Amino acid sequence: MLVKNKKTFSLGVVFAISFLAVLALIFTPVFNGKNGLVFSDDSFNKLAKGSSYFIPKVMKSVEKIAGKSVSVTIKTENAEQAGNTAKLFTAAGATAAVNGQEMKVEGDLGAILQSALRDADAMYKNEGKAVADRYGYDEKAVLKNWWTALTGIEKNLKKEKLIAEAKVVAEVVKKGVEPGYNFYKIDANKVADHAGMMSGLLIFYVAYTMWWGYAIFYIFDGLGLSMKKAKVKKEA
Repeated sequence: MLVKNKKTFSLGVVFAISFLAVLALIFTPVFNGKNGLVFSDDSFNKLAKGSSYFIPKVMKSVEKIAGKSVSVTIKTENAEQAGNTAKLFTAAGATAAVNGQEMKVEGDLGAILQSALRDADAMYKNEGKAVADRYGYDEKAVLKNWWTALTGIEKNLKKEKLIAEAKVVAEVVKKGVEPGYNFYKIDANKVADHAGMMSGLLIFYVAYTMWWGYAIFYIFDGLGLSMKKAKVKKEA
């Protein structure tokens, strides 16, 4: 296919070559020893963590159900997880009778949730060793077990029509346990302190996407190819 418009074709080629050159730079570890994708991903994770600390607020919700007794049966993935999860409840002052993959938990719901938030808070602050030392096994496994156990408790409470209590448990899971697990070992940054960088990355992302689009547009235009809306002929 012959080039019909050398000017637009050449412009498209320049856009395409420069786009690929920048892409090669992005995959080069020149951003503090990381490539562009890893650097931007780490940056947004840090900003996300800085905006996800709700534990003090959740703790106030938990205080409202302090002294509320529960008696529920929870099913875990296997007997080992059940045994490890039982340690969490024992440390919280509750009792946990293990039977294979299942355990029957009885105790103060408020005290149980406060214990879970204490561990989640430590993990959020990257103090995982304290959590591991408390129970004698891996800190991330501790929060995973809290997630499994509290999710089971929430389901049981809903079945018993204890909606208010179930809502608090769900809040502990979503705003305490999950952020503590997901953001573990990530440093927290405030958006206000890095607004310039965040804005720059977003603007670059939009501009870079358009960059490739214009490259294709000009190359096709130079080759004499274009898209037009087809006209539909009406039948007589």
